[in-house]
Amino acid sequence: MAKDNQWNFVDDGSEACDAMLAPPPARSASDHHAERMWQFQVLMNDDMAAGEKLAVVGNCDALGNWQLGGGVLLSKDDEDSNVWSLDISLPRDRTIAYRYFICAVDPTSEKLLVRRWETSLALRQIAIDEQGPRRTDADIFGVVSDVTKVDRGWLSTETIVQFKIFNAPFSWKQRMKKRLMYVKVTPMNLRIPTGGAAADNNPLAGSIAPLEDSLSNDTHDTRENGGDCGLAFSFSEVVTLSADDSVIRPQPQFGARCGPDDLVIFHLTIGDFENTAYLIDLYTYSSKAEEDEPPHHLGYHYVLPNLFKMSEGRLEVPITCASKHRPMGMMQLGYLLIKPTPSLNMDMSVSYTRYWNKKWTGLDVGHRGSGTSFKTNDMSIRENTITSLKNAAAQGADMVEFDVQLSKDLVPVVYHDFMIYVSLKSKCKMEEHDFLALPVRELSLQQLKNLKVYHTTEGKSRSSRSFQDEDLQEHQPFPPLADVLDAIDPHVGFNIEVKWSQRLHDGTMEEEFEHIIDRNLYVDCILDVVFRKAGKRRVVFSCFDPDICTMLRFKQNRYPVMFLTIGVTEKYQKYMDPRGNRIETAVFNSLAMELLGIVAHTEDLLRDPSQVNLAKERGLVVFCWGEENNCKDTIKLLKNLGLHAIIYDKMDVLTSKEIKQSVFLLQAKESQNELLKLQALEMGKVWHTTSSPSSASSSSSSSSPN
Repeated sequence: MAKDNQWNFVDDGSEACDAMLAPPPARSASDHHAERMWQFQVLMNDDMAAGEKLAVVGNCDALGNWQLGGGVLLSKDDEDSNVWSLDISLPRDRTIAYRYFICAVDPTSEKLLVRRWETSLALRQIAIDEQGPRRTDADIFGVVSDVTKVDRGWLSTETIVQFKIFNAPFSWKQRMKKRLMYVKVTPMNLRIPTGGAAADNNPLAGSIAPLEDSLSNDTHDTRENGGDCGLAFSFSEVVTLSADDSVIRPQPQFGARCGPDDLVIFHLTIGDFENTAYLIDLYTYSSKAEEDEPPHHLGYHYVLPNLFKMSEGRLEVPITCASKHRPMGMMQLGYLLIKPTPSLNMDMSVSYTRYWNKKWTGLDVGHRGSGTSFKTNDMSIRENTITSLKNAAAQGADMVEFDVQLSKDLVPVVYHDFMIYVSLKSKCKMEEHDFLALPVRELSLQQLKNLKVYHTTEGKSRSSRSFQDEDLQEHQPFPPLADVLDAIDPHVGFNIEVKWSQRLHDGTMEEEFEHIIDRNLYVDCILDVVFRKAGKRRVVFSCFDPDICTMLRFKQNRYPVMFLTIGVTEKYQKYMDPRGNRIETAVFNSLAMELLGIVAHTEDLLRDPSQVNLAKERGLVVFCWGEENNCKDTIKLLKNLGLHAIIYDKMDVLTSKEIKQSVFLLQAKESQNELLKLQALEMGKVWHTTSSPSSASSSSSSSSPN
């Protein structure tokens, strides 16, 4: 069922052992005749968009062996029914595990796209030799073992395009400043129709609601600019980051409100990105309009795909009057393109993107391993090195937090600062003007290893630091992420912070230089290493950049993502993107993008501890970071507030653990103990609770029957 590189735990709070998660043995060729006809029946109580279908995937050849491409479509019993069904031949000599998902079929590639899917760790099962249908009641989509768990899908072949309209970025030639705008975005197909029967049977026309639905009778009819056959294969959704919304939904008929305090994200799933344009319609309601009166179609603009120079950027586009077809103003909008990661082969056997075990509270997380080493002079181990991470693990850290960025040759390395200093003269002589500041991204991995590199603190002060055994390999800075994943005990969780320089509120960059690497490539390089090397380790991604978080979420279906926020602070500059400047807004963004939770700044939590409940009551996991955490009393206070994890320095000094082991290792031992207990019971033996796993086999064989 679960693969070797997936977490082993379940929703009921108990740790699942490896044997329970092992895939069933492969059938031999002689078993092919052991088949049975089975009828899947599932009740769909949720609304489905035009073009969406229901499908099933599972752990046998007939159900695709958990591969999306092997999923099997169900069909409605009749047009007015909410019951979907499928008759299919399945093996009878093995337990069949399966799950349902909502998908769409790309009319160009004929490949399936996952829209929503069941993500409960408790799988649906058909027992060996069970004959179908085994019950009169149909399955209910999303409900497994009386628990409802449905998440949005991830990217396989499609592209997600997000338009961000924050705080009403409109400017007008006329007196329109006080008018409240509603915006709707419609993807349009740029391919020239072939005409004739092919156009009449155009499969794209049914993929979204007809364009005229967004136009009132007295407005400019946009169909003249494309027609129904001009609609692209897509799904057009929107979310407003607010306490009343924060869920991605289909766009309303006349668009989403974009007022001066509104943070609105248009979430567009596009099948053919290269040949899709985006029609942006602006509407406004008259102050004297009746309740049922449609809005006035004020203006429009087309965004063509050639305007997207990078995966992220800002556009300033003209607004054309809908009636007179003349320029009447301008609007600014940010955009984000999210594309699939080519090297990842995602399966559907399990997902932990929004899973957190109830036993995992108050976890101890080693900040940069054993702690920040350049803000004080009492640290003997250099931060973000393999030794630093190992030392934190030896002191009982449940997880270690560290920073990852890319070298010039696209190797993910562990290092915090964006800039470094290199000496222009001898390695052992330091004088004024000896140093040259360089971005980490400008040096290859080999250069980072070979050069004498100084931290920014050393470079600015012209005073070098020395650390214990710093000539040894595991004490060296810039360890490749792949080596870190290999070197650290697999029972220690990883909080991988993805570094990405953001624009600050004053318009400057955190890093002095603009990005030259594309966001998609940047994230893909990191994901590729983690998926190849992480094994069974618990991995949580985090980032201060909300768009990187969104990319990490929708590029893969396995690991959870958390949004780092500075919140209300006197220590750091605010970001230009408002989503991380307040815990409340970070919560709304995390809910909208289906992230696991937030990593809050403790300075802000101590200012207003009620913000912890703001997140937890909405089902989010809460970590915290900050210098305030380097105090035993503060750590105790934060744990009493119910935080799920606290990131702090000096694990050897500040931890209150008596047993210096991670919670994941302890739970793995409990799971092994439970498995051996079950084995003993199956053999009719008495299990001695004092038995250790190492002596369990001898204990079970010598125990008396009940």
